[in-house]
Amino acid sequence: MERDPLFSPVLGTGVTRRDVLKMGAALAAMGCGLPAAGRAFAQEKKFNEVVRVGYLPITDAAALLIAHEQGFFKKEGLDSVRPELVRGWSQIVEAFQSHKFNVVHLLNPIPIWMRYNNKFPVKITAWDHTNGSAFVYGQHTGIKSIKDFGGKQLAVPYWYSNHNIIAQMLLRDAGITPVIRPQDAKLAPNECNLLVLAPPDMPPALASKKIDAYIVAEPFNALGEIRARAKMLRFTGDVWKGHPCCVVAMHEADVMDPARAAWTQAVHNAIVAAQLFMGENRKETAKILSKDGANYLPFDFEIIDRAMNFYDPAYYKNPLAIKHVDWGQDRINFQAWPYPSATKVVTEEMKRVVLTGDRAFLDNLSSDFVAKDLVNYDFIRKSLEKYPSWKKDPSVPQSGDPYTRKEVIQV
Repeated sequence: MERDPLFSPVLGTGVTRRDVLKMGAALAAMGCGLPAAGRAFAQEKKFNEVVRVGYLPITDAAALLIAHEQGFFKKEGLDSVRPELVRGWSQIVEAFQSHKFNVVHLLNPIPIWMRYNNKFPVKITAWDHTNGSAFVYGQHTGIKSIKDFGGKQLAVPYWYSNHNIIAQMLLRDAGITPVIRPQDAKLAPNECNLLVLAPPDMPPALASKKIDAYIVAEPFNALGEIRARAKMLRFTGDVWKGHPCCVVAMHEADVMDPARAAWTQAVHNAIVAAQLFMGENRKETAKILSKDGANYLPFDFEIIDRAMNFYDPAYYKNPLAIKHVDWGQDRINFQAWPYPSATKVVTEEMKRVVLTGDRAFLDNLSSDFVAKDLVNYDFIRKSLEKYPSWKKDPSVPQSGDPYTRKEVIQV
């Protein structure tokens, strides 16, 4: 068991954090807790814990980045350090589990794997954004539709991703069988080989013809279009209306401990304020995130601007790219309510997809249970009630209960 260096010098190297927590609980039960002044100091210290954000260089992280850069954390009385860029999903998961970060964005299905396979106490507490991903292919491939993916190599960013879910929905619907094999393996005419690549590796792999297509978060689709001659096949928000992609993940201790409630609430207030700012200031947001601004994403403004703002059916004349103009979606949207209906879809679809590793834990996992157990709705609902204009976002039902929706998926 990991030793806590904060406690070891005082209590000895044989004492763990768990021992300390148990000791504190026992002392409290005997009436031996801290004096009132000491308790107040401890609570103040807990509230003033620095917000430490980890992120990948994708627009999915924008709410967390803007919350720091534009001072929304500070306005809530929180200290935050500049968010730290991490290259891949495995690395950010490991850093979060080691408590290097206390707020991260994770691909929607990753916390399912963490909590129910790895038994790590993670909680989803909000959505970072909706939509924000796309499916692109190389001009060298001769691809004109999903039906042409037989014998092709398709990259996804992680097995536990909505990209993997949506890609396999599209492939199955077109009569193409997703498989996972070495890239030099022979494929049947109706088989498409899937492989995992980190998002930054996708455009170079496409440009060098090592893969035929990829599906990933922005701005790597915009980057592919501008730098790797990629062609847009389909926007994922045109397959699953207003779908989640990355979610806000926090440690269960921060979410469930009453002594941490004020701090956690302040974090969510800042995230929602940042989302509303981005929705109203898209160009400015793109500039802030880009190399031409605060340099959170290592790309020029041209690329971030395209990734956030360019969703033109007249330009994307391929009828597969945007089939549902009437849905009124954008290339990326920003709203935080974690619809239980979407969590249920993700849980059920993860049981269907092809992926590697031990997946037995998914077999008996109830989607109703996951929607209730994995996600905490309390903090984000209070934040949204504080900022009611979130209801205007096109991923939110514009009639009836804004906190309930029926998922719309049309491949």
